[in-house]
Amino acid sequence: MKLTHLDEKNHPKMVDVSEKSITQREAIASGIIFMSKEAFEAVKQNSAKKGPVLQTAVVGAIMGAKKTSELIPMCHPLVLSKIDTQVIEMPKEYAFKLIVKVKCEGKTGVEMEALTGISIGLLTIYDMLKAIDKTMKISEIVLESKEGGKSGKYMRT
Repeated sequence: MKLTHLDEKNHPKMVDVSEKSITQREAIASGIIFMSKEAFEAVKQNSAKKGPVLQTAVVGAIMGAKKTSELIPMCHPLVLSKIDTQVIEMPKEYAFKLIVKVKCEGKTGVEMEALTGISIGLLTIYDMLKAIDKTMKISEIVLESKEGGKSGKYMRT
């Protein structure tokens, strides 16, 4: 299998997408942060010392998605047309699930933008609560679905 990010001399390169068609692209990713009951309650009661945790995490997720090409070496800069976020409370697990949906019209997909948004959003939660709970665990960061482009539709089963 030939890797697309290596040239004939095995040097890293950014893939040439100039010949690709512009299509509607969409990707959805998710991830979960598990924490102590004390940290979970601080989020719910909006009593964390650094401010509103979930609202800040949503802003972090949006910023992370927008800055993906600056963080991931071979990602193309994209003009994103939409970033939606959703936070789901998981009270039995003392956890929050973050979902990020990213859309654009472009020549390459937005999977990395959705995944980066998840990562930065969850790291924002960690940062804001680390004084309460250093044992938090970020896990299950996955691509849920993607649409558009040559490879078509993907849906996690």
